[in-house]
Amino acid sequence: MNPDFHYYATYCAATLAGYSHEDSAAIAASDRFVDRCTETFLTTVKAPLSAATTQLPLELLDTPTDPVGLQKITRIWASFHFLPYDLQAMPPKRSSKRYRNKYRLICRPNGELLQPTVELAKGKNNEAIGIAMHILSDTWAHQNFAGTPSLVINNTNYYFYELIPDGDSFIERKINFRYSAFTPDDPDKSVYTQSPYYNSENSIINLGHGRAGYLPDYSYVRFKYMPAWGEYEEIIKDNPSDYLHAFCQMITALKYLRGTIPSFELNRYDWEAIAPYRTEIEQIIGKRQLDASEDWKAFGEKLSGQTIPPYSQEDIQEEYIRADKDKKDETFLGKFIIAALAQKSMITGKIFQSGNKLAGYSVDYKKKGFRGDKAYKKLLPQKEKESR
Repeated sequence: MNPDFHYYATYCAATLAGYSHEDSAAIAASDRFVDRCTETFLTTVKAPLSAATTQLPLELLDTPTDPVGLQKITRIWASFHFLPYDLQAMPPKRSSKRYRNKYRLICRPNGELLQPTVELAKGKNNEAIGIAMHILSDTWAHQNFAGTPSLVINNTNYYFYELIPDGDSFIERKINFRYSAFTPDDPDKSVYTQSPYYNSENSIINLGHGRAGYLPDYSYVRFKYMPAWGEYEEIIKDNPSDYLHAFCQMITALKYLRGTIPSFELNRYDWEAIAPYRTEIEQIIGKRQLDASEDWKAFGEKLSGQTIPPYSQEDIQEEYIRADKDKKDETFLGKFIIAALAQKSMITGKIFQSGNKLAGYSVDYKKKGFRGDKAYKKLLPQKEKESR
């Protein structure tokens, strides 16, 4: 999803869930920061690199695609952007173990790891809640792609059409993909940027939805295509419907995290909360524009009666740098880091326990003691407290 949804729409969902203006803004900032917390940024503030929740293109280019490098990539992208749907899923036909492991990392909504992800944020701070909301909404936008490099799983081919509303039906228009890092997408002509084709199974070019460009991240788009992993059966992706479901599921999750409802259950959407505003929300989602920030911002300010502050990476950085060493964990970034480490540790552990080593190894520290990155020691007091 684009920053418009990961910041302003999240603010709107939190407000509708009953959070204050201040808490809604903090949750939205954390959601947005998931797409900005890179190793490059963490290096500048001297924070643990293992807390990275995304990677810059240049960072990916510098990451080797040997088994260790692929594990590093997968830990980040499967944990925060392409949450696996079913870790025991079986491909349509018999296949190699390597292919099955990648197939089992395909992202879809309402998967087995979504509930643990939301529940992990229960009783935690706004930073943890924002991370959970980012992951939840991305399961809708990024479905049918996987957070690990794979030509077979993530590639697209010539069969790719946009479905443009025309009265009660749709006009099919072939999407013209191009590789241009500096030319904006042109929705009027269905011209969109994608990553270049590269015939290598493990190339970072074939990570996530790069071969489909930004189409999964635009709320207005409907398209159809035929992925190789689905044996080239046509899939229709209806982003307006998916984004509306994501928004309503976020409200449900936020109400659970706030304590308004007793549990978070899959396939539950708070249609009642949006009923007075549904037409306006659907218009924002369905409007053919590359950035809906202004529309979501205006809607959010109407809901809360407050001015939504612009997202500021500089404020996050400055607060952390200025904080005393023993107070850094109390800053926005400090709390975000702990929550990110907890999420990455949990998802990596789930993938490893399923018999899949694509995200690396996971060790039960209660049985074998602490091993690995010392940054994860921050989680031990928390785990001890939760086990009591």
